[in-house]
Amino acid sequence: MRAPSEATCRPALASLVSRGYLPGQEQIIDGFGRTVTYLRIAITDLCNLRCIYCMPPEGISWLPREAILSFEELETVVEAAAACGISKIRLTGGEPLIRKNLPRLVERLATVPGIEELTLTTNGVYLEQFAHPLAQAGMSRVNVSLDTLDPRKFRRITRLGRLEDVLRGLDAAAQAGLTPLKVNTVVMGGLNDEEVPELAALSLERPVEVRFIEYMPLEEAKGCARSSGAFNFVANEVTRARIKARWGPLEALPSWGERDGPATRFRIASAAGSLGFIGAMSAPFCQRCNRLRLTADGEIRSCLLEGGSVDVKAILRSGGSRPEIMAALRRVAMLKPEVHGSLTGAYRGSMSRIGG
Repeated sequence: MRAPSEATCRPALASLVSRGYLPGQEQIIDGFGRTVTYLRIAITDLCNLRCIYCMPPEGISWLPREAILSFEELETVVEAAAACGISKIRLTGGEPLIRKNLPRLVERLATVPGIEELTLTTNGVYLEQFAHPLAQAGMSRVNVSLDTLDPRKFRRITRLGRLEDVLRGLDAAAQAGLTPLKVNTVVMGGLNDEEVPELAALSLERPVEVRFIEYMPLEEAKGCARSSGAFNFVANEVTRARIKARWGPLEALPSWGERDGPATRFRIASAAGSLGFIGAMSAPFCQRCNRLRLTADGEIRSCLLEGGSVDVKAILRSGGSRPEIMAALRRVAMLKPEVHGSLTGAYRGSMSRIGG
């Protein structure tokens, strides 16, 4: 990992000018020429599950209520982000559906000028209840975390959840028009890796994208998993081979652009939906990273693992103006590393506060 310098910024800017970027245009450009258009916002650190790769069985020390950004503060940050050229917002947690009056927040953020896509990642347990209110409030689509189709294994992975609640939530989201619907599966060797062909089959009859995500063995995640038995890293190459062995050759699909995020996309022959593969470990996508993160307690972070951060809550609560928040966003972007380093390096904080 190396930090950007003034020398590296100059050729990056020259490259942007050649692609039509004009100095003075409202955009966030990091030190390596990447344009930031995407902000992930953890709106709470609370969660109703205790997934083994995210949280210990007893949970974590929850943030006090006053430490969490208010709806008004979140709207202010999103307005500043949109003024800097950020057009996509994703609400995460913890579990975002736990946040009280969430549809009201969605309605406020969906009407911010410049925001073209407002999405949400959820464990799906409460999605049946919230799908239609979220769609009516202006939510574009949702991603649902689902690591198994086996009810007993689901209970083991989540420690608290019921598979049937999530499956009903998926149906409700589709009926509400929160599409294209995406299912996120973390592949864990010795736990759910042999089940990936069955999970891929969700795309056969439904127009959903099942995305297989390589498990990132962060020190915190490994500690969370110890009480539930060890599991191992599985490369996407192995996952694709398992699916191919069951369903035949996979057809490569063209990119949807930024909507794909880091996923490479395929389809089983004649399937209604598609498959995505996110290889944060075997094929890092740092060179295409276009995102910043806002933690539940008001810290803007440049990278999930390292890089740097700015306390935007302090700016907000000291009466800071929109230009000050815009400047903070640009400052954080310049702290983004070219490539993240070791998983045991500068990573700090709880995944449920950062938003994954």
